[in-house]
Amino acid sequence: MAENADGQERTEEATPRRQQEAAEQGQVARSRELTTLAMLLSAALGLLMLGPSLLEGLAVQMRAGLTLDARKITDPGQMTAVLGQAFFDWVLLLAPFLGLMVVVALCAPLALGSWTFSLKLRWEHLNVLKGLARLFSWHGLVELAKALAKFLVVGGVAVILLWRGEAELLQLGQEPLASALAHTARTLGWTFLMLTLPMLLIAGVDVPFQLLSFLRNLRMTKQEIRDELKDTEGKPEVKGRIRRLQQEFAQRRMMENVPTADILVTNPSHYAVALQYKPETMKAPVIVALGVEQMALRIREVAGRHKIPRVESPLLARALYYNGALDKPVPVSLYQAVAQVLAYVYRLRRDGELTGEAIVMTDVPVPAELRTE
Repeated sequence: MAENADGQERTEEATPRRQQEAAEQGQVARSRELTTLAMLLSAALGLLMLGPSLLEGLAVQMRAGLTLDARKITDPGQMTAVLGQAFFDWVLLLAPFLGLMVVVALCAPLALGSWTFSLKLRWEHLNVLKGLARLFSWHGLVELAKALAKFLVVGGVAVILLWRGEAELLQLGQEPLASALAHTARTLGWTFLMLTLPMLLIAGVDVPFQLLSFLRNLRMTKQEIRDELKDTEGKPEVKGRIRRLQQEFAQRRMMENVPTADILVTNPSHYAVALQYKPETMKAPVIVALGVEQMALRIREVAGRHKIPRVESPLLARALYYNGALDKPVPVSLYQAVAQVLAYVYRLRRDGELTGEAIVMTDVPVPAELRTE
C-alpha cells in the first residue's frame, strides 16, 4: 500500500480537485504502446492508400535528380533554383503521409484523456541518484519487462513475415519498375498492418496497467482529504461569518421592501408579516417581509413610519409565518383569509376610516390544519 512522507497509507481515491492539480502539473495517464499502435496502424493504412503513388513519385523525383543538364550543374544560380524546386517537390509529395502521422501522434494521447505541454523545469529530473532510483524502481522494472516482451513479440512476428515472404521479396527484382514499386508499397503496408496485431495485445495490457498505476499514484490519505475539504469549504469560523453576512444582507433587503407592502399582519407583537398585492401584475398577494420577536418589532416600526395599515390577527399572522416564504405568494389555503383582510382594509381606506391604529380581526377563516398556538 502506498504511503506518504508521514507514513499514512494512501487508501482514498483521488478527488476531482487532486486530479485537476495533477493535470495542471503534467501528470496524466499515458500509454506509449497505445501511441505506437496508432502510429503503426496509421502508417499501414497510409502505405496501402498512398504507397503506390508515393513510391512512384519518389522514383520520378530521383530520376529527375540524376538527369540534370550539365549547364545547370556548372551554374550556381541555376543549381540553387533546381535544388529549391526539388526540395519543394519532395515536401509536397511526402506532405499527405507525414501530415497523417503528425495528426495521429498528436491525437493518440487524447484516447486516455488529454495531453499536456509545459516548459517548467523540474530540478529533480536532473538528479542522477533519483534517476537511478526511478530506473530500478518497480515501475522501471515493469517498463523494462514490457520493452523486452515487445521486442520479442514484434521481432518474432517480423521474422515470420520475412521467412514467409522471402520468395515474394526476391521476385520484386524481376518485375518492371512501376509494378515493383507498387508491389513494394503494398507489401510494406500489409507488413505494418501485420505488425500491429501483436501491438494490439501489448497495448491491451498496457493501457489498463497505466490507468491503474496512474490512479494508484494519485491516491490520498484521509488527512489529505480532510485538509482539502477544509481548504475547499473554508474554516468553520469563516463559513459562519459568511452566513452571518448573507443573513444581514437578506434582512437589510427585506427591510427595504417593507415600505412597498399594502398591509402588515401581526400577532400583535411576536409575529409580523408584510403583504403586497398589485392586482394588475400579481395573481396573489406576495410576502415581502416576515419576522418574529425583534425582527417583527423592526418590521412594525418601519411599517408604522410609512403608514402601512396594520391588522392584528394572531391566527393569520402565525399561519403566514410558518407556512409562507419570503418573496413568494401566500399559500393557496390562505387565499380566502388574506382576501377577506385585504377587502376590509380597502373598504376602510375608500371610506376614509383608516386612523393609523391597529385593525383587530379575530374571526379570519384560517384552516384548522394551519393554526398554531
